[in-house]
Amino acid sequence: MTLAVWTSGRGTTSNGPRSKLIGVPADVAATPEAASDGRWLFAALFFAIVVAGNAALLSWFAWRPVVRPVLTLFLFVAAFAAHFMSVYGVVIDSAMVANVLQTDLRETRDLLNARLLLTVLVVAVLPSTWLWTLRLARQGWLREAAWAGAGGLAAIALLAALFFAFSAELSATMRNHRALRFMINPLNTVWAVGVNAYEHGRVHGGPPLPIGRDARLAPASPPPLLVFVVGETARADHFSLNGYGRDTNPELAQRDVLSFSAVTSCGTSTAASLPCMFSALGRADFEARRQDQENLLDLLQHAGMAVLWIDNQSGCKGVCDRVPAAQASVLPAKAAPLPAGWCRADGECYDEALLHGLDERLAALDPARRARGVAIFLHQMGSHGPAYAARSPVARKRFAPECATNVLQDCGPQELVNAFDDSIAYTDHVLARTIDWLQTKRRAYATGLLYVSDHGESLGENHLYLHGMPWAVAPDAQKHVPLVLWLSAELQRGRGIDLACLRARRDLPASHDALFSTVLGLVGVSAAEYRAERDLSAPCRAP
Repeated sequence: MTLAVWTSGRGTTSNGPRSKLIGVPADVAATPEAASDGRWLFAALFFAIVVAGNAALLSWFAWRPVVRPVLTLFLFVAAFAAHFMSVYGVVIDSAMVANVLQTDLRETRDLLNARLLLTVLVVAVLPSTWLWTLRLARQGWLREAAWAGAGGLAAIALLAALFFAFSAELSATMRNHRALRFMINPLNTVWAVGVNAYEHGRVHGGPPLPIGRDARLAPASPPPLLVFVVGETARADHFSLNGYGRDTNPELAQRDVLSFSAVTSCGTSTAASLPCMFSALGRADFEARRQDQENLLDLLQHAGMAVLWIDNQSGCKGVCDRVPAAQASVLPAKAAPLPAGWCRADGECYDEALLHGLDERLAALDPARRARGVAIFLHQMGSHGPAYAARSPVARKRFAPECATNVLQDCGPQELVNAFDDSIAYTDHVLARTIDWLQTKRRAYATGLLYVSDHGESLGENHLYLHGMPWAVAPDAQKHVPLVLWLSAELQRGRGIDLACLRARRDLPASHDALFSTVLGLVGVSAAEYRAERDLSAPCRAP
């Protein structure tokens, strides 16, 4: 259940070329002989720390009635964590634990494969079977307590001695390679579960604090209709609108959209990003909050707008709890059935299902609110991995051959990129169809579309796959997200927006922090929580 880690020297980091010797001073690594000695010294040191840390934790469970169940649990935790860390390059922190707890059966299915089963068999099942065949001697509880306490104290003393003796090397290593602290298996998982439980209890201890009680929607004729599409796992550098060499956005390129090319996400997972991107706080204050607040959807509803969330994913992570919400696969009563082939037997539907029956869903909203303005939020399946090939229908695939398995290492790099790019091109089609639907509503509404992905994705760069790395150490691929804006002439005119001015600002740095105030600015809602400096349209909007 231990994991000693050092790099192979391949790849680069955001701080430049990756050092071949983590924690080994440059003067020690100056010669091949010294480098070899330094490598083995650090490996031995790290191994001892991992063993001592696990022993310090497990020794307190060295009681005859519980020792085998606890060790079995830890073996299975270590097996699953080792698989995902070694295969996908992820690390286990509290955000990753939150992802696991909120994963649905469809996402779990995409992660199951023979390699995972083999890892669990070798690392957990076989040792656990042997463990349960052992006969444990019966001892009095005082003697068991003495042995457990002595073992725990000895392990703690060893840890203290190692940290004291090698404090300089360890502090430099942990400062420059912070991901290492999340890779001590299974201590990292146990620690992450505890942190997640603490954070959940701290933040979700009561009802969310109200916001937007003073929110007012400016009268407009026609009223606004904004569709906000929440993308999933899309990368900005794979959008041809942003200069990507492949034509992944052929349909959006024909619809006079604006693509903001330098947008950073709140987090690197849906569970982290989704609540943050709809918060009025911004990423830094959201992470430091002591209690949950209401969000953008609540405020728009307080302002009198009709709000609707339609989900084709594993839920809204609490964002839509207080507004009308529906699943894409559950159609309103008067809507025609979904076309054959749009949904699989397991219930997962392609993202075009979000648009099916949209007229009927709009008509079913509260008439008084609908007359003032409408905000519809569509939550995509998008490019969710590792089964990227499952995210786009066969008729919409543009790039071949594509990776058709969820064991990403079994695919060539180009096959993996092909499957991912097919999902991006399908998102392009879904967004274009959404704009076309909005065009049909221009007699009654001033329409607009805002699309932004919740986070990005690693596609094997530096041996990393998927997403969910801690934000501070995550690569740009997991944080650099696309943001696309389309505004009808009616919305531009009604809100006094200069589209040429916005186009000139499309490459300026921005982040998810801008979404809350940008939406308020686009639909004409005033509130105390509005921040003009975070509104992407504010510099280009007439007073």
